[in-house]
Amino acid sequence: MEILDFISKEKLQRLQDLFSTATGVAACIVDTEGNHITEDSNFLDFCIKYTRGSEIGLKRCQKCDLEGVGTYFCHAGLMDFAADIVVGGEKLGAIVGGQVLPAPPDFDKFRKVAEEIGVDPDEYIEALKKVPIKTEESIRASADLMKEMINMLVNSESVRNRDKHKIGTIDKEIEVTTKNVEQIEGMVQDLTKVSRKQNILALNASIEAARAGEAGRGFNIVAGEMGKLSSMATEKYSAIIAKAGEIDESLKKINQEFSKGVADGE
Repeated sequence: MEILDFISKEKLQRLQDLFSTATGVAACIVDTEGNHITEDSNFLDFCIKYTRGSEIGLKRCQKCDLEGVGTYFCHAGLMDFAADIVVGGEKLGAIVGGQVLPAPPDFDKFRKVAEEIGVDPDEYIEALKKVPIKTEESIRASADLMKEMINMLVNSESVRNRDKHKIGTIDKEIEVTTKNVEQIEGMVQDLTKVSRKQNILALNASIEAARAGEAGRGFNIVAGEMGKLSSMATEKYSAIIAKAGEIDESLKKINQEFSKGVADGE
């Protein structure tokens, strides 16, 4: 199961963009292989262009990506986060982001980092100045909020998609059953006609047996029994048609209730 199987990228992107705009925290959504599902929101040159843009910086960032859990400090001193997206107990991806400073930066420290990873210190510091500064508490709260929002959205869409599929299956089965009921009614009506013809034949046989006198007495008894059986069969066929009609009505009511539930968003 993939996230985009039941929710559009546009919905995820909109919520992610709103979150990043409101909090100043960078974010993106990836699948279980680390491939981007959404486009980056609020990602900074400090991280993308400079830190990850250098060979040494990229290796350090990748190490943090693999080892980072929850909200954590990256190797450069910024705070990042990673939160799983889980549906029905199955991990389908993660929300990753951060790129926020928990306190005003020590520029000398970051100059040393720039030298270590082979980046121009002055450009690195200029990029650093554009990194948002928030308290550690607000950063952690923002990460938790993003996790809750995305998981609620994804799970609600999963349930909606699952119910929609169920309704489609039920509608299909109701249609098949309704057709079967109609076919049963048609066949019973044909049998009823046959039964009536049998009844007429039995009556004619009784008349002919009566004309035959004593010689046709035994045949007259058989003809009478045939007439009784034919009448009983006609009654049973009528009862079957009535029951088939009741089943048809029940199926219609079930279909109406499920359609009403879907329309009401239940």
